[in-house]
Parts: sequence; C-alpha cells; structure tokens
Amino acid sequence: MATELIKKIEFPHDRFEIRLSGSGGQGMILASVIMSEAIGKDPDKNVVQTQSYGPEARGGASKADVVVSENEISYPKAMQLDLLLCMTQESMDTYYKFLKDTGTLVIDDSLVTEVPTDEYYGLPFTRLAKEEVGHVMVANVIALGAIACLTGVVSKERLIEAVLARAPRGTEDKNRKAVDIGFAEAEKMKSES
Repeated sequence: MATELIKKIEFPHDRFEIRLSGSGGQGMILASVIMSEAIGKDPDKNVVQTQSYGPEARGGASKADVVVSENEISYPKAMQLDLLLCMTQESMDTYYKFLKDTGTLVIDDSLVTEVPTDEYYGLPFTRLAKEEVGHVMVANVIALGAIACLTGVVSKERLIEAVLARAPRGTEDKNRKAVDIGFAEAEKMKSES
C-alpha cells in the first residue's frame, strides 16, 4: 500500500460518504448507527445515516451508509462512495461499482478473496474477532476501529463511547478490545506503507 493511499482518505470538509456492507446478520446497520452517533458528538460535523432493509436482512448483501460533512447535508443518501467496507464477497461484487475512482476500499480479507483493484486495505476482521476476542459478532466493531484510525473521521475515544452505549450488558470489555484491535491493526498498515 502506497503512502498516497494514506493521504487519499483524510477526511474532507465538504462531504465524505461511507458505506458499510456485508451480509445480513454481520451488524452493518448497527455499525453505521454507532459510527454516526460517535461522529455526531463532534459539534463541527454533521452526519446522517441511512440503511437498507428488505431481503438483505436475512442473509443477502446488506448496506448502511454514513454521510459526514462540516457543512449542511442537503441529500442524505450516499451516491459516490469515498470509503467502502466490504465484509463479504457478495457485498464486494454488489457495491464496488459505487466507489469513487479516488475512493478507498477496506475489506475483510478472510472472507473477500476477489478484489478488482490492487489499492485496498485488507484486514481479517472476522478471523481477528474469533481469535482475539472470542466472538465473531464483534468483527463489525473491529472494522469500525480500523476505519476510524485510517480516516480520522472520528476519534478513538468517541468511537469507544458510542460502542459501549450500544453494547449489550456484559460485553463492554469485548467491544472495547475490538475497537482497540481495529485501531492497532490499522496503525500497523499505516506504518508499513
């Protein structure tokens, strides 16, 4: 991964569109709610979150979008993605076409094996969740930690606060650890590029 890739994903001030995608049951909608709540705590940023309901909720490709701006957001839907997270091959195949030419792709490389570009960030979110935290259900939180680190769109502290506000009672330590893992893995990628 080239240094220019790191520079490319710095948070712009006008409009930044993020799509979190995977399959129904991977927590993409919850992850987008958490991300939007975390970003929304910053008084200098406006944020809107939208999601896809329907048959996707039962296992097909699902998506949820977060649009961030330091200006007023006049249209809430993501149209040209600045960042796309793909947690499954099906979500990659379905949503990659909406990523800007200058956009950034982040994948779960333990589940996504065919990528149409050489410029992407790959981390094994699902494997890390299982091996490091003991539960695959926090793969989405690990991904949020990585995205926050890579983009600077939200601070680690605000993300942890939002994650813990949504975490089921008794899972706080696992969720905090998941954010830490995502940040640490993204930091490693940044230092290696």
